[in-house]
Amino acid sequence: MAFDTFDEGISLGGMRSKTEIRTLICYMFKSVGRPMSKDAVINALMEKGLANYFETSACFDDLLLNGNIELADHEKGLYFNTANGDIIATQLEDTLPPTVKERALECALSLLKREQIESENKVTITKTENGYNVTCRISGGDMDLLSFTVYVPDINQARLIRKNFHKNPDMFYSVMIAMLTRDKRAVKENLTELNSVI
Repeated sequence: MAFDTFDEGISLGGMRSKTEIRTLICYMFKSVGRPMSKDAVINALMEKGLANYFETSACFDDLLLNGNIELADHEKGLYFNTANGDIIATQLEDTLPPTVKERALECALSLLKREQIESENKVTITKTENGYNVTCRISGGDMDLLSFTVYVPDINQARLIRKNFHKNPDMFYSVMIAMLTRDKRAVKENLTELNSVI
């Protein structure tokens, strides 16, 4: 297969032809079995060093233009394979190395989980006169289970709080409930778990 893409940022075994990248995108949609955003697809391939950002973005747009993928949710910007996209994924799947397929699928599922966590547990950063207020909300469906706001002096700290909160919102909830109810056993268990992830 001819190499016709830029290879900057691509790891060993990554995709170096547009046909491979387009096939891999269709394969990911078919394997994941649910709509994904363009950013999630691009980030999945980039995070594993499977394809260059610009090439992946261009291949995604090609698939959209040719009717192989389509917008499934306008409001959320989520895309999915058309029947043609599924045909591409099925017919050309064997041309992709197994390790590439595994890495792309693993990363796509991880990013989908991250997107779900972020959509269900909102973080709002609001600029104030002296810094920033960061409001974190843990959703329980149609209601907030927990909401808190902390002040930080600069945007970098605000973004760090958002990033760490989204890593494990359930832990924040458990720690807060344990502290507020003075449940020493639960506090100890949460601190032990916290030490294991720091």
